[in-house]
Amino acid sequence: MLLAVDVGNTQTHLGMFEGERLVEHWRFATVRFATADELAAGVSSLLGLRDLRLRDVEAAIVSSVVPLLAHEYGQLIERYLDGRGALVGPWLRTGMPIRIDNPQELGADRLVNAVAAYDRVGAACIAVDFGTAINYDVVSGAGEYLGGVISPGIEVSLEALSARAAQLPRVDIAAPRAAIGKGTREAIQSGVVYGYAGQVDAIVGRLREELGEEATTIATGGFAKAIVPFCEQVDEVDDLLTLTGLKLVWERNGAE
Repeated sequence: MLLAVDVGNTQTHLGMFEGERLVEHWRFATVRFATADELAAGVSSLLGLRDLRLRDVEAAIVSSVVPLLAHEYGQLIERYLDGRGALVGPWLRTGMPIRIDNPQELGADRLVNAVAAYDRVGAACIAVDFGTAINYDVVSGAGEYLGGVISPGIEVSLEALSARAAQLPRVDIAAPRAAIGKGTREAIQSGVVYGYAGQVDAIVGRLREELGEEATTIATGGFAKAIVPFCEQVDEVDDLLTLTGLKLVWERNGAE
C-alpha cells in the first residue's frame, strides 16, 4: 500500500492507495512542530480505523509546504518504512517541464496538482486549490507547467477581518440566502462566497485569455465545494486531485 501525504499550512490530507484504488483518506489539522515519532503515531492511529498498521505501508510519497514537517516526514520514512518513500521536490521525475524563472521555488503541492490535472484532461488546464492560499496553476496543451497566481485564502481573510474589526464575528462558510445580507453574519457570508467566486472567475478568465487556448479548470481543496457552485469558470471539483498527483509522481519515479 502507498501512503500519500499532502502537508499544507493549515491542513494535512493523507490517503492510502492499494494499487489504483484509494482505500481511504483523511484530513486533519497540521501541527507544525510534530516530531517523526508523533507523526508515525498519528498515521498508525488513522490506519487502525481500517484495521491496518504502519507495517502494511509499502512506501510513502509526501509533499510539504512546511519545511520542518518535510524533514520530520523524511525521518518517518527512514525510521518506520526503511527508507521506502520520497519527498516531492525538483530531484524527482514528474514528466512535466517547468517553465518558470526559478523552478526551485515551485511549491510541491502546486506541482503535483498540475501533474494530476494534466494527466486527467490531457490538454491545457488550470488547477485551483483552495487552501491557506488559493493557488492557480497553469499547464499548457503540451504539458508544460507555465506558472500561476497566488492569492490569500478564505480562512486567512476571515481571520484578518475578525482581528481588525472588533464588532465583526467569525462565520462559517455557507451558501448565502441572497446577495443582500439581512444581518452581519449573512453579509459576511455573502461577501466571502460571492467575493471569492468573483475572484476565481476573474483570474481564471484572465489566465485563459493569456494562455490563448481552451483550458479545463479543476478545483480542489477544503473550500472548493463551498465556492465553486457560484463560479462560472470552473469545470470540475476533485477533492482528491493532490493525492492523485502524489501517486502519479511516485509511479513516474519507477515505483509501483
